[in-house]
Amino acid sequence: MLLGFKTELKVNNTQKILLAKHAGVARHAWNWGLSLTKNILDNNKNNPEAKIKFPTSIDLHKWLVALVKPEYSWYYEVSKCAPQYALRHLRRAWDDCFKKTKLPPRFKKKGKSDSFTLDGSINVEPNRIKVPRIGWLKTYERLPQGTNPKSVTISKRANKWFISFKIESTPNTSRLSQKSFKLIEIKH
Repeated sequence: MLLGFKTELKVNNTQKILLAKHAGVARHAWNWGLSLTKNILDNNKNNPEAKIKFPTSIDLHKWLVALVKPEYSWYYEVSKCAPQYALRHLRRAWDDCFKKTKLPPRFKKKGKSDSFTLDGSINVEPNRIKVPRIGWLKTYERLPQGTNPKSVTISKRANKWFISFKIESTPNTSRLSQKSFKLIEIKH
């Protein structure tokens, strides 16, 4: 069973700047990808005979690397995972929109729901966690031990930074086996 874990980070000013840079790159990649995909949808609507295939998150990332990264050097100051996950989340948002389960994705604003996702070699210790390109981040509460999260999401709410990740947990079945159950037969 997967359980979610979220806690506040104890960050210094240098780390705050680095976290803000990661969130900014993720937001820029999202907004760039959203603008591009909206243009593709408009083109396909107005020119049915010259349709362009709707891009996957991998296509978007290839275009981002080819077109955007050379233009903006600050993309190289952060982990490559920040824009990759932003484009994955954008594609998932479009998929939900196409299934009519959610509204179309919207552009993100600076300072409102800033977040980004990282993966790679993540180490967890009792009161700190090491994430790629950022290093060790201290936490206010103890982290679950014996876990190796594959990815973490770092978000900012009310000028505080939080980290969240999923951990694998086995359900506690010992309580169920100790209780006695009554079987009821239902006849139709």
